[in-house]
Amino acid sequence: MTTPTNTVELLRRDEGEKLSAYQDHLGFWTIGVGRLIDARKGGGISPQESEILLTNDLDRITKALDARLPQWRALNDARQAVLVSMAFQMGVDGLLGFKNTLAHIFAGNLADAKMGMLASKWATQTPERAGRLAQQMERGVFV
Repeated sequence: MTTPTNTVELLRRDEGEKLSAYQDHLGFWTIGVGRLIDARKGGGISPQESEILLTNDLDRITKALDARLPQWRALNDARQAVLVSMAFQMGVDGLLGFKNTLAHIFAGNLADAKMGMLASKWATQTPERAGRLAQQMERGVFV
C-alpha cells in the first residue's frame, strides 16, 4: 500500500517536526513528526526502529573515534567494544577525558587502565557496568 502523494508534506506542515522529545498539547511525549512515544498513551518504538537508532548511534560513535582517537582500531574487538560502550554512555568527549587511562591502554598497561577506570566518577555512577568493562579491558575478552 502506498501513501497518497504529498501526505508527508501535509503531515510535516500540520504536525511540525522536532528531532528531540517534546510534550504535545495534551502533555504526551512525542518526537519527530507527531510520533507518540509516551507509554502512558500506548506510544513507543518497535524493535526494528530501536535497531535503526542503535545502528546510527554506533556508526556516529565509531566515526568520531576514528577521527579523534584513531589508535583505538589497533585494539582487539573486546577492548574496542569497551571504548565504544564508554563513548556511547558518556559521549566521545567524556571518553577522551580519561587521558591517563587511555594512555595506559595504548601503552599496554592494562592493569593500570583497569584501575583508572575503576577510580573514576563514572565508576561510582555506574559501578556494575564500569566493573565489567574494566575487567574486559584488562583481560581482552568479552565478559
